[in-house]
Amino acid sequence: MTYRVCFVCTGNICRSPMAESVFRARVAEAGLEELIEVDSAGTGGWHEGDGADPRTVSVLDDHGYDSGHTARQFQASWFGRLDLVIALDTGHLKALRRLAPTEEDARKVRLLRSYDPAAADDLDVPDPYYGGLDGFEECLEMVEAASTGLLAAVRHEAEGRAA
Repeated sequence: MTYRVCFVCTGNICRSPMAESVFRARVAEAGLEELIEVDSAGTGGWHEGDGADPRTVSVLDDHGYDSGHTARQFQASWFGRLDLVIALDTGHLKALRRLAPTEEDARKVRLLRSYDPAAADDLDVPDPYYGGLDGFEECLEMVEAASTGLLAAVRHEAEGRAA
């Protein structure tokens, strides 16, 4: 049975597509494509149907990640089919938990950086949208750092389910 993970940021053009691309690459490197499905969305629909921000695409391409993406808005009805919803900052975490139809669904929502032991107390991935390319590079570093711990946790759940 497939384990489904969805990354969520504000407009689904910067942070969440970056996290989706990085995590999809980690899943592929681990040979877990058959067990884990990776997706992303935004809390709002302002960019629905658009591609990722050109700076996101540039940073992903420069680091060897796939950058194909179409933005969409997260829907409460998706909780039923998702196993884990990864928020990129505490604002998204709160919005998603309010959107969750049940307490069980609300418990599916976690912060990405909570999977990075070096993150300490600051668990938000800052929104790079209003800054320069360096903010997107910083975002990628945070996403990559958290992806290792996230993959370990998801792998444990997915393989336990498949056994």
